[in-house]
Amino acid sequence: MKSGKVDVLLGLQWGDEGKGKVVDVLTPNYDVIARFQGGPNAGHTLEFEGEKYVLRSIPSGIFQGGKTNIIGNGVVLAPDLFMNEAKELEKSGHNLKDCLCISKKAHLIMPTHRLLDAAHEAAKGKSKVGTTGKGIGPTYTDKISRNGLRVGDIFENFKEKYAAHKARHEKMLESLKYTEYDICEVEKAWMEGIEYMKQFRIIDSEYEINKMLKNGNSILCEGAQGTMLDVDFGSYPFVTSSNTVCAGACTGLGIGPNKIGEVYGIMKAYCTRVGAGPFPTELFDDTGGKLRELGREYGAVTGRERRCGWIDLVALRYAITLNGVTQLIMMKSDVLDGFDTIKACVAYKQNGKEINHFPYNIDKGIEPIYKELPGWKTDMTKFTSEEQFPKEFNDYIDFLEKELETPIKIISIGPDRDQTIVRK
Repeated sequence: MKSGKVDVLLGLQWGDEGKGKVVDVLTPNYDVIARFQGGPNAGHTLEFEGEKYVLRSIPSGIFQGGKTNIIGNGVVLAPDLFMNEAKELEKSGHNLKDCLCISKKAHLIMPTHRLLDAAHEAAKGKSKVGTTGKGIGPTYTDKISRNGLRVGDIFENFKEKYAAHKARHEKMLESLKYTEYDICEVEKAWMEGIEYMKQFRIIDSEYEINKMLKNGNSILCEGAQGTMLDVDFGSYPFVTSSNTVCAGACTGLGIGPNKIGEVYGIMKAYCTRVGAGPFPTELFDDTGGKLRELGREYGAVTGRERRCGWIDLVALRYAITLNGVTQLIMMKSDVLDGFDTIKACVAYKQNGKEINHFPYNIDKGIEPIYKELPGWKTDMTKFTSEEQFPKEFNDYIDFLEKELETPIKIISIGPDRDQTIVRK
């Protein structure tokens, strides 16, 4: 890690790749961990010392002592959910107030944003996107339409600002014929969350981060969701409302592109997706069910079943290009331990033609073309070095590296932080 450089870590698929665990593993090499986009719709799961934690808004570097953690301007923050999450962590002995900072320019998710989320989804009927209902989309909509409420607003005339925003939202809900609701309790908890947030360092994060860089500090930027959910480049309209790609770290933290060093791209050894939207390699058979059970593929925040399928190299090549990935990290390799045959999608067939690029529309008419590889039929969960990998697993790694033209540097063989092998 060169001093004064920024490295970026992000997901290359449809989210849920295991970013939280990797941030936790890499944190000892960095001074600062910074979240750059997304909100409490994304849960980063970490397991160590027999405990399991799910982080929604707080960066995954808070478990390693002495590090600065920053919630950047590109994040949208729900004060009540943030307070609950932070208090849970403090209960388990992690002192956050010394190590966590929040950007003044991060936008606030209001209780009425959640109602708008539900109202918009209800209005869409069958064509709904499958949102988590956390108010993320409406908050980003307000941000882009220049109607947002930001963390920095909580220090001056806040009650008036809040009331004006709430009244505007209520008119919108009325026009959507969504009038049966009561947010008194939620609002009370939300306002408590606002007061609780004031106990943290609320900063001009873009200045602080650039000052840290000048002083030679190393920063790891943590992305949420995955590349295929990026609002510009993902499977639109079944996407999230922010830029999940590497460029999002620049806009979500105020960092110049020339400061970016390594770009860690995280992928699973297979593929999953939550909610609605196209998924070319999705399996509807017993194999898909087996992947779900073995991989414990249920949403960290919502508990929703994840849709499962084989690895999609067409989508991965696209994601690697968009992000300028320099190193790959493969998660959940152990989930494939028991399979006789492993499949990988190497191309698509669309309208009778074979294509290698990720097309504008993958909604219909896409048929995956698979290459079959022999499984390794070995329990790798107790392995401690790459020397122990079976030949078939090494062959799978070699195959992926050739197809993706990017080295796989880290392999995860289980949920615990110790079940991580860094390749030489």
